[in-house]
Amino acid sequence: MKRTWMLGPIAAALALTAAGLVAQRQHGTGVIFAPSSTAKFTDVMPGASRYLIWGDTLRGPFGGFTKFTPGFDAGLHTHTNDVLLVVLRGAYLYRDDAGDKRVGPGDFIRIPGGHKHWSGGDAKEGALFYQETFGKFDLIPVK
Repeated sequence: MKRTWMLGPIAAALALTAAGLVAQRQHGTGVIFAPSSTAKFTDVMPGASRYLIWGDTLRGPFGGFTKFTPGFDAGLHTHTNDVLLVVLRGAYLYRDDAGDKRVGPGDFIRIPGGHKHWSGGDAKEGALFYQETFGKFDLIPVK
């Protein structure tokens, strides 16, 4: 019985160690510094642009800055993987069945993979935010 009881914590420790090693392999162990003020953004769709800091958005995971123009509307959609973001400037507007959220500077939101939601940028300022995923990034429109 004691042996079975000990396997849970050991398995958890091994899983965390493996996750840490995968993260190090994918984005290295060195310091990463990326100022948003000088980042060169690339359009990903009309009204949204991104500056990739580390990783690969097509294969994942990745981290980078994203900008929404004022009034940007991403429509109702889902993502395959969780999306984590912290707003730096403006406001990321979010809506799901539970209601609306205005995610402002210094605020964090985690959107679970597969969760149906709408997002957009503040009508006057748009939004600038840092975003990460643990897998590839996609936007799957909901019809």
